[in-house]
Amino acid sequence: MTRKLLLAATLLGSVSIAATASARPMTPEDVAKLESVGAIVVSPDGSRVAYTTSSMPDVTEGEDNGSSKQQLSVATGPDNARVFLPADVSPSGVTFSPDGSMISFNWKHDDDDGRAVWGIPVDGGAQRKLAEVADSSVRSHAWSPDGSTLYMLVGAEKDKQRDKQKKGGFNAIVYEEEARLNRMFSASVGMEVDAEPAEISVPGYVSSFQIAPDGTKAIVNTAPTPNVDDSYTLKRVNVIDLASGNVTAVVETPGKIGDVEISPDSTKLSLIAGVDENDPASTTLHLVDMATGEYSAVNAGAAEAAVDAEFLGTGQLATVIHKGATSFLRLYDANGTQLNEIEAPGLAVTGIDAGGTRVVFRASSAEHPSELFEVDQTGTITRWTNHNDWLSDITFGKQSVVTYTARDGQEIEGILIEPVGGAPAGGAPLIMNVHGGPEAHERNGWLTAYSKPGQVAAGQGYAVFLPNYRGSTAYGVAFSKQHQNDYAGKEFNDIIDAKRHLVAEGIADPDRTGITGGSYGGYATAWGATAHSDEYAASVMFVGISNQISKFGTTDIPREMFNVHSLKWPWQDWQSMLEVSPIYHVENAETPILIMHGAEDPRVAPSQSYELYRNIKVRKPDTPVRLVLYPGEGHGNRMAAARYDYNLRMMRWFDTYLKTGDRKAPIPGPRPELAENAKGAAAPDDE
Repeated sequence: MTRKLLLAATLLGSVSIAATASARPMTPEDVAKLESVGAIVVSPDGSRVAYTTSSMPDVTEGEDNGSSKQQLSVATGPDNARVFLPADVSPSGVTFSPDGSMISFNWKHDDDDGRAVWGIPVDGGAQRKLAEVADSSVRSHAWSPDGSTLYMLVGAEKDKQRDKQKKGGFNAIVYEEEARLNRMFSASVGMEVDAEPAEISVPGYVSSFQIAPDGTKAIVNTAPTPNVDDSYTLKRVNVIDLASGNVTAVVETPGKIGDVEISPDSTKLSLIAGVDENDPASTTLHLVDMATGEYSAVNAGAAEAAVDAEFLGTGQLATVIHKGATSFLRLYDANGTQLNEIEAPGLAVTGIDAGGTRVVFRASSAEHPSELFEVDQTGTITRWTNHNDWLSDITFGKQSVVTYTARDGQEIEGILIEPVGGAPAGGAPLIMNVHGGPEAHERNGWLTAYSKPGQVAAGQGYAVFLPNYRGSTAYGVAFSKQHQNDYAGKEFNDIIDAKRHLVAEGIADPDRTGITGGSYGGYATAWGATAHSDEYAASVMFVGISNQISKFGTTDIPREMFNVHSLKWPWQDWQSMLEVSPIYHVENAETPILIMHGAEDPRVAPSQSYELYRNIKVRKPDTPVRLVLYPGEGHGNRMAAARYDYNLRMMRWFDTYLKTGDRKAPIPGPRPELAENAKGAAAPDDE
């Protein structure tokens, strides 16, 4: 990528990935069959781009229930790609060998105990196993620069004593005391699989690693234990000498850690991380000296978020930057001096990669999920892939970025999806779709998913607004800290202020405004249905918080809650923690609320939903309330059937209570109406 390229006026501006024709609104069945580009990786010489397409089994058409599956394709130009693996192979960890002759990936064959490293030649031939560790599963792998060795991060060694005890019925779990640490191995690459890969000593719990281009050292991200709280609060980057296994430097960043990349000359790291332990998210770009571990922030204090970075062969650093809902591409020199940046109009860019002289990125638009793009040396942007052709049949609601002023003068940004055909006189029914975190942000790209009403709601006459309320990222660290020590305060007032703005603009009907969200967005939803019940006609809460006191005792991230949210422990002020809990305000709960939760959620325990449900059921018996649990699901639904079920229930609840504005309407039946071809759908003679 050259300076000329980044200065080119045509970059991104000439590219659109909008659908062309319009015929019908989007449906929950459409959401179930969406495909999107996932991982992207460029070959060392830039001649090929390997990418994965992610999709769910289409349970609406009778496919067996399952989780996300990946399909590997290789592209050499626009609309010039071919699928590289059989349909039953779902690869992860895709990368190229150093000479570009092979694509390697992690996969579990039916005959294997766990995932191994496999490879497939780019010029033709079948996939074959390259390396494995007996009785273990490979989590990630990397090549040595000369292609002779594969380094693997694998799961913990089998605990034979525990397995034996389990067979006798002694299967008790000692909570947070039986840490199972990942291991690292190196294996020689040849025609035969190395039967005795060598173990490499690593510190603590290793979650990821990379091999430096000079082949002498690696970086490993470690935490003391596998506990999620440690991954948020105690993860560090270690530089390891591969010959001795010794740690030669530690990057002592105090905050959360995101993307890490190694420079071509193996002397520097780019590191996206938090600036301190109270920084809610890893959004600041740093450069690190690999010899000493010393680091310095590159864009400290800027009202933005660094999202992804990739070193180019020249030593320059290409980055993806989000300024609120808008995406930018930025180029730095090797010393961290900004060379230039350009806006990515109409695109939400989420990842970047490079090889040779080729630079590619992954992006979505308001009317299309993620696709693969190339930026060439002249500054021309070309879209390489085209999934979901059927989206050209969909009528979309207009999507735009909206800025409004909160009651205290703070400017807040969000994304509005208007009803198909526009809002009628008096305003449309409005769904506030609140993101979780709150250390996250909505981008002006594809915003429809199983738990995000998006274009499905727009096609049914709803407006949808996604606020980047206080606590959101991409507006600077100071903005993301504004919600701290103020649970349910300014952050949730921002959502009401968005409603008032949209009512004043004629978009929303004040008496038909609903709210939905998951996790922290579920907290906002529960708060809206209780403390702010007069503002919301219907609510759909997902894996949400109802009691800040009991949440502390049942979550797997208590220190993270303290560091970046509450800034105080519950016992320091029991009463105030109770007063910012939705259960405390149930006497005000007139809003019909549908509560949904994964039955095995470790982050926000299902008991949070039980508490809210039981309080409303007993204390407000006339308020419609329903609790739906998803067996086997955690903090968000993984399985296709659970996702489809969720979308159907969410939209039916809003149709019953929000579209009509009737808070006392009869509660819908307990089972959703499935698509005719879905397994489990009622046949006519079953009814």
